[in-house]
Amino acid sequence: GGVRASRVSAQLYGAKVACVELPFGFIASDDVGGAGGTCVIRGCVPKKLLVYGAHVAEELRDAAGFGWSVGEGQHDWSTLVKNKAKEVERLNQTYKNIMKNAGVELVEGRGTLVDAHTVEVATVDGGKRRLKAKNILIATGGVVTKLNIPGAEHAITSDEALSLEALPKGPIVVLGSGYIAVEFAGIFGGLGGDVHLMYRADKVLRGFDEECRAQVTENLAKRDIKLHPGCNPTKIDKQGDGSYVLHFKDASGTEASMACSLVMMATGRAPKSMNIGLQQVGVSLGPNGAVMVDRHSRTNVPNIWAIGDVTNRINLTPVALMEGMAFAKSAFGNGELAAPDYENVPSAVFSQPPLASVGYSEEEAIQKLSGDMDVYVSKFRPMKYTLSGRDEKTLMKLIVHVDTDIVVGVHMVGPDSPEIIQGIAIALKGHATKKQFDSTVGVHPSAAEEFVTMRTPTRRIKGTGTQTPSKM
Repeated sequence: GGVRASRVSAQLYGAKVACVELPFGFIASDDVGGAGGTCVIRGCVPKKLLVYGAHVAEELRDAAGFGWSVGEGQHDWSTLVKNKAKEVERLNQTYKNIMKNAGVELVEGRGTLVDAHTVEVATVDGGKRRLKAKNILIATGGVVTKLNIPGAEHAITSDEALSLEALPKGPIVVLGSGYIAVEFAGIFGGLGGDVHLMYRADKVLRGFDEECRAQVTENLAKRDIKLHPGCNPTKIDKQGDGSYVLHFKDASGTEASMACSLVMMATGRAPKSMNIGLQQVGVSLGPNGAVMVDRHSRTNVPNIWAIGDVTNRINLTPVALMEGMAFAKSAFGNGELAAPDYENVPSAVFSQPPLASVGYSEEEAIQKLSGDMDVYVSKFRPMKYTLSGRDEKTLMKLIVHVDTDIVVGVHMVGPDSPEIIQGIAIALKGHATKKQFDSTVGVHPSAAEEFVTMRTPTRRIKGTGTQTPSKM
């Protein structure tokens, strides 16, 4: 968000812009950051590269059904991580060049607010520099958090997981059930790890459509991820040989323990708002440290704005980019305030296979919308798996508001679902109707065509909310 806001402000609106960023490094700290932020350096991008690596293993296992004899492949984790690091370093330099070419001055160091118009930077050479500006934008993102249990210091987070020198040979325990936990369970498992996924809920991915959650949970188990629902970690002990013992309460409340070679906590992120002077200049923070903003990303202090994960609205990179562009227009455009549009924001979880969604889940539709809704569900074995023999189903789902015929939710768990849902999101942004879906000719043979060939509702549900979707 910060890079996009800086570039657009300078390039499109002619603003004089300085971007304050910590020096580059793979593992974030109070002194380490890097141009491109979490997504590029220690988030979406490097994670996706590791997901690709795990997917290769899936292709090798499926190859026999297509007549290929590939033998027992060997994976070198260190090569994958080394090549990932090389690409991340390239991207970091690319983002520096993007800002330079746009006329943005990159100031490396740690910035702290002095007042509503002044930032003091502790520069990398040990000096201090003060920058004065009419507008100040906070785009510091988020930071990983750990469970507050004894021995938490022995657990790694996603930052360290992306830079592990070797994949442990013994059991790997991933704590959590969100995006990051599910994705890393798939990465470690796909690349040969003995993975245990431990979480407090009954299914993974709280907040997503329940039917999709159940499908992803089923897929994890079928891919030999050992699931431990309803469990609460209580302590981590480090052993003399460098291994660990994880203590936890199981679903029945009984104390239990598990020996393992690695514990990864994927138990959440928090806004990175502390120790940068926000409270000293009077910027309001929420209970979790989120910077409080209005619909135009303005804080309560005039001329201080905030975007991205530090505001804890929708914590997705493309949303931060949208917010950054809206900020640039509001601050430096023709005087007209621009507000980000959070309707029908698509998202994906790069589990294996991935989940992707846009619009309401079935549960959200019932809660927020009024009137009847038809739910169309198709669950089938992908064509590829008929030869490979893989025992896995694709789930595709449409939710349609009956009175208006508007498609209010689309969900998919299966290969290529993020690519498919990105296109579907355009249709939902245009308030497409089921009639328009039905009149669209499918691409055959493909999984995507299922979205335009579902004719018979699986069930009808009744909304208990007050909202009615409207056509444009």
